[in-house]
Amino acid sequence: MTRALRVAMRRPSGGGLAHWLHTFTLHVATGFAAVAVHYALMYALIGAGLEPVPASAVGFLGGALTRFAFSYAHIFAPTQGVNVAGMRFVVAIAAQLAANSALLAALTQAGVGVWPAQVATTIVLTGANYLVYRWWVFR
Repeated sequence: MTRALRVAMRRPSGGGLAHWLHTFTLHVATGFAAVAVHYALMYALIGAGLEPVPASAVGFLGGALTRFAFSYAHIFAPTQGVNVAGMRFVVAIAAQLAANSALLAALTQAGVGVWPAQVATTIVLTGANYLVYRWWVFR
């Protein structure tokens, strides 16, 4: 199992459509770990009495750290090093946090339950996040 996981998590090489599909698949797969951290923190904070949008923001940041580690080490091949990628990631994550919070707030104010709204927000942002990471953060 460990060998299979290492093979599955290897950094994609090559180019073309197959490369894009491989990196996007890894982006989605490792995103499940980031989402698990996000949702676990959000759940705990809501349980502790924090309002849903700030709880989601804290969870989002926890998930972001998870995302950066996987993206830098296993998905993309950064050309500028960890410091540049890290600073670009901070800028990208700030924009994503704003988009996550705004969309979650809009959906919950429209009467959508917190968890369906958060899942919808996560799905909507996944494609945009991948493109920003691929074309700017980790290039």
